[in-house]
Amino acid sequence: MKKGRSSVILAVPALLGFALLVLPAVALAIRTPWRRLGSLITQVEVRQALVLSLVTSVSATILALLLGLPLAWWLAHGSKKLVRILRSLVLMPLVMPPVVGGVALLQLLGRRGVLGGPLYRLTGYSIPFTTVAVIIAEAFVAMPFLVLAVDGAFAQVPSALEEAAYVDGASAFQAFYRVLVPSALPGIGAGLLLCWARALGEFGATITFAGSFPGRTRTLPLEVYLALETDPAGAIALSLFLVLLSIAIVVGLRGRWAGGLLKSQ
Repeated sequence: MKKGRSSVILAVPALLGFALLVLPAVALAIRTPWRRLGSLITQVEVRQALVLSLVTSVSATILALLLGLPLAWWLAHGSKKLVRILRSLVLMPLVMPPVVGGVALLQLLGRRGVLGGPLYRLTGYSIPFTTVAVIIAEAFVAMPFLVLAVDGAFAQVPSALEEAAYVDGASAFQAFYRVLVPSALPGIGAGLLLCWARALGEFGATITFAGSFPGRTRTLPLEVYLALETDPAGAIALSLFLVLLSIAIVVGLRGRWAGGLLKSQ
């Protein structure tokens, strides 16, 4: 009886929480001018923004994978005190306002930045306000999702598997990519999915660090923001398209990967 009462009491805030997460997308669908959706998607500016978003988000995810896998391994196998500090620092982009992240990237990689200054003086190349800057900004905000998922997946792999590989004569690198990575593949896939989705929707750090130049740095979220000022109905339609694109990828991969993140935690 007590359990039944608790279920009823908890159902109210649970339904309110569900409504908070789902109803905005429902409202978006209701208010979308469906007849304009096809024509909007075929516009040159929107096509450029869509292609740029796909290219940069995939590139950022690949960059996050190359850097994030070793970092996740380090977090899963390092000393507890050091790992606690490192994990807190890895979480920083998750809690940092995206615009602040963009400002921080400018201070690091701008023409007068800590690293960007010497690079510019030596090569004449400036990273901010380029497509490369978009990729870096997206990787900065999205990589923590990958690292946390893979860190948990690596931690779940029995240490006996690695030890057996070492006994068989495998090097540390061979044990990593032949034993550890295949064993943690579901968690890696889930992390990649989360990382890509976050990179695809990135706005604040991108507009601060890379600007909004058509065909070069103006991704689809930036296109939605600009359309909201001049064509609200068009912005709604583009927003729904972005939501549908994300949902389609998540649903399409759910059967293969989505459980990996849950199992890795």
